[in-house]
Amino acid sequence: MADTRLIHGRYRLMDLIGRGGMGEVWQARDESLGRHVAVKCLKPLGPQHDQTFIRVLRERFRREARVAAALQHRGVTVVHDFGEDEGVLYLVMELLEGRNLSQLLEDNKQHPLPVSDVVDIAEQVADALAYTHEQSIVHRDLKPANIMRLTDGTVKICDFGIARLGHDIGFTSRLTGTGIAMGTPHYMSPEQIGGGHVDHRSDLYSLGCVLYEIATGVPPFDLDDAWGVLVGHRDTPPEPLRTHRPELPGFIDRIVLDLLAKTPEDRPHDAKDLRRRITAAVRTAPGAPAPVNPAVPPQVPHPRSGERGLPSWTRGMTTGHKAAGVSALSAVPPDHTAGLTGEWTTGVRLHDPVLVQPPRPERPTPSPELLAVLTSRHNAGLSLGRLGRWEEAGEVHRAVAAEREHALGPDHPDTLASRYEVGFTLSRTGRTADALREFGRVAEGRERTMGADHPETLAARQETAYVLGQLGRHFDAHQVYTSVLASRMRTVGPEHPDTLRCRHNLAFNLSRLGRLEDSYRMADEVATARARVLGAGHPDTLVTRYEVAYALGQLGRWTEALATYREVAAGRAQTLGPDHPDTLSARYEVGISLGRLGRSAEALELYRALVDDRTRVHGPGDAETLRARHGVGVNLGRLARWEEALAEARDVCGIRERVLGPDHPDTLVSRREIAVGLGWLGRWGDALAVYRQVAEARERVLGADHPDSLASRNDEAHCLEQLGRGGEAVELYRRVAALRQQRGSRGR
Repeated sequence: MADTRLIHGRYRLMDLIGRGGMGEVWQARDESLGRHVAVKCLKPLGPQHDQTFIRVLRERFRREARVAAALQHRGVTVVHDFGEDEGVLYLVMELLEGRNLSQLLEDNKQHPLPVSDVVDIAEQVADALAYTHEQSIVHRDLKPANIMRLTDGTVKICDFGIARLGHDIGFTSRLTGTGIAMGTPHYMSPEQIGGGHVDHRSDLYSLGCVLYEIATGVPPFDLDDAWGVLVGHRDTPPEPLRTHRPELPGFIDRIVLDLLAKTPEDRPHDAKDLRRRITAAVRTAPGAPAPVNPAVPPQVPHPRSGERGLPSWTRGMTTGHKAAGVSALSAVPPDHTAGLTGEWTTGVRLHDPVLVQPPRPERPTPSPELLAVLTSRHNAGLSLGRLGRWEEAGEVHRAVAAEREHALGPDHPDTLASRYEVGFTLSRTGRTADALREFGRVAEGRERTMGADHPETLAARQETAYVLGQLGRHFDAHQVYTSVLASRMRTVGPEHPDTLRCRHNLAFNLSRLGRLEDSYRMADEVATARARVLGAGHPDTLVTRYEVAYALGQLGRWTEALATYREVAAGRAQTLGPDHPDTLSARYEVGISLGRLGRSAEALELYRALVDDRTRVHGPGDAETLRARHGVGVNLGRLARWEEALAEARDVCGIRERVLGPDHPDTLVSRREIAVGLGWLGRWGDALAVYRQVAEARERVLGADHPDSLASRNDEAHCLEQLGRGGEAVELYRRVAALRQQRGSRGR
């Protein structure tokens, strides 16, 4: 972008203020009005970048423009204009002369600001927040880098890029789940961290963090580990400010600690309430100490909280940007973009001369700081996945993958690691075909750069096989698993955990190919080996024992299957806990086995207990709770308690239709159970109508020759026979037979 470029025929770019991975900020001249402005430009991203990442980034930019342009207050940065020019999105705003709070702390060598400045900043920010909150706008990323102190003393809030409009929750929540702007760990409220409801009181908490830092020189939870910081915000009471700076007035300590209350209800009601508290406290504290002389700053101890006990999954993470201090990213240059955004950093200050940039190679060597940021975001995505937040994790990994590809190249191990995680999140969110393409791409890239037998290459190929199985392509999956297994055996041996994992997956796939004896033998061998290597109670051992039980059931060996399922359920209860989903799943299979053995009274008792536990843990509308209730109904029928069975089936079907939809497979299974109950009660006319509903829905969704559709038409024909309509029944049986034959011919 040339220095003399004219944006939209009006804004002439003069001096570069800041540059980041996604764009630039320029000091510019508005040729129409003859004034200097700041222009923020999002540089064009080509087709080589991840399209989801591009879409979210552009939406975020437009969002910032729309939200910020609507705000008119002396404490908020003024946006003059925004638009798009030759594919470049731009935002025009007032040019701010001053320093953000992060820079002020840096200038003061990380010592706290004078008390009078802390009070003045608190009052002005409270006024600005009161205004923005009245507009139903929550900033969501308040931090020192987003609060500017101008040369005339005015304080302004900047960067409403991830603000949430009260009436537009869904749109913004998608943007904040991408990792582009998810809030900064040192200033996030507990409700942001927990994914709960966020309102204006979240900004008050973030302001409390900012005031704590400018009053003491350190943030309230000063850990080097990002997730440790989040856990601190969520669970740990902050130390009083006067433990770090004894001369602080007591009212500052009280006000800031009130802002840092863990629950929103315990904080000030709103920013106006905060402003009143500050005014009243200042008025009643005439003996407040004089401002601290910044030339002789007090020596503030730097708290280290690393010794606190934190979950093991918080280890190895790095923090996001804080105002300053000893973060793992402390070498990142401070934000010098005149408050326009905390995301873009540069060494060029507003009043420095413009630096002449030397010619760059085609792919410049990325800075260690950028790589550290990307690693931190990658790890944040992994942690979201561990929490089961797969959609958010996927957005984070897509964004990081796009930036890594741009900075490092498509075949760099870090880029491929991000792509691998993208594939993993896609498979966990039902986008199986997309996951297959992603894993294939990763496998090819790793084979090119690392070799065919490298563990990372084999991991990608193994995930490719798993996704092929999810798509029902079990023969293709079998070929990939067999090839990967040969490599694993050759490189790491038969009892390496990776080899055993591959053999487990192969056993699973064999059962889906109908090779039940082979599946059983392999699963039994893997379970024995895993018990020897990992221990009998290890979750991986129990997963394979579960597969052994499944194979036994498919072979009709239900007594052995029942014993194995019970062994797995007991082992999981001890290792994972009685309420763990895997424990409850094993108990469900125990009930299936009891029913298959004709022990319906025991199965009914088990399913009723399971329904109670599922309801307590997951709620009455959860799919697994309803599946257990379906088991209750089935076993009531087997005990000839048909009125109760019919009532249970109708209740479960109604909930499934409301929660899952009328054509969901589980809903149709429940509807069929209604028809079964009606038939056993002799109400064949009513049963016929329900059987037809199920058959028509399955044909509509699955096709006329799908096995489930054909089974439903057989049910309908049987019902016609019971009604004495033999001719119609015979015709329907013939139609079903013809469709089966056609399907068989296509299969050959």
